[in-house]
Amino acid sequence: MSYIFLLKMFASFFLFLFIIFSFTKKNNKAKKLPPSPRKLPILGNLHQVGKLPHRSLQKLSNEYGDFIFLQLGSVPTVVVSSADVAREIFRTHDIAFSGRPALYSARKLSYNFCSVSFAPYGDYWRETRKILVSELLSAKRVQSFEAIRDEEVSRLVQEVGNSLNSSINISALALTLANNVVCRVAFGKVSDERGDDNGEKKFCEILYETQELLCEFNVADYFPKMAWINKINGLDERLEKNFRELDKYYDKVIEDHVNSSNWIKQRDDEDLVDVLLRIQKDPNQVVPLKDSHIKGLLADIFIAGTDTSATTIEWAMAELILNPRVMKKVQQEVRQVAKGKRKVQETDLSKLVYLKLVIKETLRLRPPAPLLVPRVTTSSCKIMEYEIPAKTRVLINGTAIGTDPKYWENPLIFSPERFLNKETDYRGQHFEFLPFGAGRRGCPGINFSIPLVELAIANLLFHYDWSLHEGMLAKDLDMEEASGITMHKKTPLCLVASHYDL
Repeated sequence: MSYIFLLKMFASFFLFLFIIFSFTKKNNKAKKLPPSPRKLPILGNLHQVGKLPHRSLQKLSNEYGDFIFLQLGSVPTVVVSSADVAREIFRTHDIAFSGRPALYSARKLSYNFCSVSFAPYGDYWRETRKILVSELLSAKRVQSFEAIRDEEVSRLVQEVGNSLNSSINISALALTLANNVVCRVAFGKVSDERGDDNGEKKFCEILYETQELLCEFNVADYFPKMAWINKINGLDERLEKNFRELDKYYDKVIEDHVNSSNWIKQRDDEDLVDVLLRIQKDPNQVVPLKDSHIKGLLADIFIAGTDTSATTIEWAMAELILNPRVMKKVQQEVRQVAKGKRKVQETDLSKLVYLKLVIKETLRLRPPAPLLVPRVTTSSCKIMEYEIPAKTRVLINGTAIGTDPKYWENPLIFSPERFLNKETDYRGQHFEFLPFGAGRRGCPGINFSIPLVELAIANLLFHYDWSLHEGMLAKDLDMEEASGITMHKKTPLCLVASHYDL
């Protein structure tokens, strides 16, 4: 009896997929879409997207063009791999390309898309983005966090100093640094690294799991009507557990702020939770903030704010260790500018011209989010001679754009000098260089992230000389990328630091 039931279930399943495939094919047939590789029934082009989507999509674009159409399961998708197409999108059709797909895990972990990153384009997104930019990410507010950055970078330098001439996990230290800074800015304190006595996980571990859930393959993101599979494969259970842990942590933080005897603070002393609670009490807000909105915005800050800074530090140090000429040149600059001081200070950063070129080159070769955050078209539009339907998913391949030989000479070579005497910047105005995206949905956290990255790398280079483990050659360093929305090294970067006599 159970055997017959299983046969019926599989037959129904494949019939369902066939109907979806047939409908999608019919729906797209009348439109002139961008070039597309040959598709398989049901899967479409899903089988051509490998473990590192930005690399496999770059390979497809090299073969079929820099603007291609893919059918990923039941989801129509376009992939942008050139500055020319990106320019037309962001300058002419930015609103049409400003939507966000309703990704399965993101819905849960962003409190039903209450975060700025995942919120659909509309009034709520506009108001909450305005809050984040004005209250946390403005130049004035970022400047006010200088003491926090200085203290946490000093803590990082001390951690390295405690492990001289032995293996130092740069990847882990960079993530801890970024997490500590974000926690202090958002919560007013560093998160509890010990966890609870009853075995509950510490906050950074919860965040790691959150990021894993957001980036791993999810059937429901390509076949939305098959979301029921997540009840069988255990994903729903993992999501719910992670969500409960995050929610409990946010509840405790909000409760501590509300119950604090000095909760009403001067604006310059407010952390993000203070700001959001103050705005929540304002009756004149266009979009009233509920607790779920506050938690969604907090999730946004941690998910987007920690990984991007950490991964840039990680890749910059990896590239420097592989390029001794560049390492020597940038160390000489840092040590000359901060000569006679105990550490590099933020007032020194404007003089570190070559260091800024190193960070630009790192962002070009190793953008933190190589496919940016996926978008979806909010209306149909025409790009070049192609018709792009509404509700089409959009993947912008920052890696392919940043290594396009049309714009970059020897694009796979790490060479900071390529940016000398060039105005090319990463703030979304130069479409051949989009590590943080562009347009309305471009990353608003550049001002927050870059000073921390610059200060951290400058001090690591100022205080210490760096090398690979004894007997290890540059060719032995594994530079393979890990899969995920944010692109870390697959294996952590472990280096050896030796003291430099200041």
